[in-house]
Amino acid sequence: MAFKKEVVEIIEPRDVFVGNPKAEVTLEEFGEYESEICAKANEIVKQLLIDYDGQIRFNFRHFPLTKIHQRSLKASEAAVATAQEGKFWEMHNTLFANRRNLGTTSLKLHSKEAGVNNKRFLDELVNATYGWQVQGDLKEGIDRGVKDVPTFFVNGTRIAGNPSYEELSKAIDLALKNVKNKGSEKKQVKTVTVKAPAKPTSEIAVKAKTKTVETKKAPVKAAPKKLAKVSKKVDVKVTKVLNKPVKKAVPKVAAKKK
Repeated sequence: MAFKKEVVEIIEPRDVFVGNPKAEVTLEEFGEYESEICAKANEIVKQLLIDYDGQIRFNFRHFPLTKIHQRSLKASEAAVATAQEGKFWEMHNTLFANRRNLGTTSLKLHSKEAGVNNKRFLDELVNATYGWQVQGDLKEGIDRGVKDVPTFFVNGTRIAGNPSYEELSKAIDLALKNVKNKGSEKKQVKTVTVKAPAKPTSEIAVKAKTKTVETKKAPVKAAPKKLAKVSKKVDVKVTKVLNKPVKKAVPKVAAKKK
């Protein structure tokens, strides 16, 4: 008897948000957990989430620089794993706080600190269960022009360099203003319903008057029997007259007197 394999849906990093999930302004960062600069940037993000509470949402995308930081890849996989249990933000901050201690065994301890109770957590790390999700973020980052970390985007617009709190705040204010303007423009647009033009009464009248009339031919009545007999007699007489031999008139010659 064949058994059906259990299909587990993985929550992708692009679908994990911190802050107001329905906010119209998204602050997005491509970063990694061994970087000192990313750790400092994370403190700026924390402050922005407080100052713009309810107005923005934050999305962290994984961009481990494995040539420089060899443990950053497994740390990113660990973050994706904890996101499956809704503990991403807790693990995210724990990883930055312990960025110099990101071995596989340490990651297991960090997950417990973040409140994760997954008994298969270590096995999933060893088997790279969430490796494809991290590689997907890397590929998308490269396609969008990311070359170094941290790289920030506000509503899809890249902020150059390693922006400060003031630079990110300015970009967020501009995005909020644009969203507000678009909302007011939508309110000003009025929907006008155009009725179809009515047909002229003359045309309607003509259509009403013109009806297709079928004309039926009256059936031809058969001639009475008496008339038929008379016509037969007449025909016989006519044929007899026509068939009668015609006598040629012989000219009378006067007898000569002797």
